[in-house]
Amino acid sequence: MQIPPEAFKDNGDKMKIILLGPQGSGKGTQAKLISKKFNIPHISTGDIFRKNIKEETELGKEVTSYLNSGKLVPDELTNKLVESRIKEDDCKNGFILDGFPRNIKQAEFLNSVTDIDYAVDVEIPDEEVVFRLEGRRNCSNKGCGAIYNLNTSPKPKENNTCDKCSSDLFQRDDDKPEAIKKRLEIYHEQTSPLIDYYDKKGILIIIDGSRSIEEVSQDIFLALK
Repeated sequence: MQIPPEAFKDNGDKMKIILLGPQGSGKGTQAKLISKKFNIPHISTGDIFRKNIKEETELGKEVTSYLNSGKLVPDELTNKLVESRIKEDDCKNGFILDGFPRNIKQAEFLNSVTDIDYAVDVEIPDEEVVFRLEGRRNCSNKGCGAIYNLNTSPKPKENNTCDKCSSDLFQRDDDKPEAIKKRLEIYHEQTSPLIDYYDKKGILIIIDGSRSIEEVSQDIFLALK
């Protein structure tokens, strides 16, 4: 179900948004653009984990214990971290959640602690996900951290060398075809059901993510006005 922009309520300056979409859909890029446009924080679970680990909070120590043992951080702990983050002062006028919820149980928890105004689903076909992620290359210099893409943009001037620091580029293991396929299977099994979940709540916006960054962001901005 795709809801036209005029069907949505005017929330003034308050806007609580969830971004859905598979890896490679560009939702992280769109989250940053939405954050800047509407002056609300972009919140990702990865950033929350890193912040709590760095500050050595009690929750951060729990996260570290799971990561150090090679285990996934359980939903209950992730839920606590997200709840704590969205209660911070900078979220009083809204926020964008990128990478949470990842499953129905997390969505139900989120629904119990706050109201969500919009769920934006950035949709792209699986073959486009593979095309985008398979072409991704990372700079081997950790101090640089530049990311390129051989298939889309930004493309490096030389396929195997970083434009910024001249270090070698490499392909992450999770950007290889078999790993991408596995990640997509997990997404369709665990996260895709959220599309129907938020559709039934009447807050789903479906965006064609296969176009340029500018075209996608323009459609999102129009829908969120």
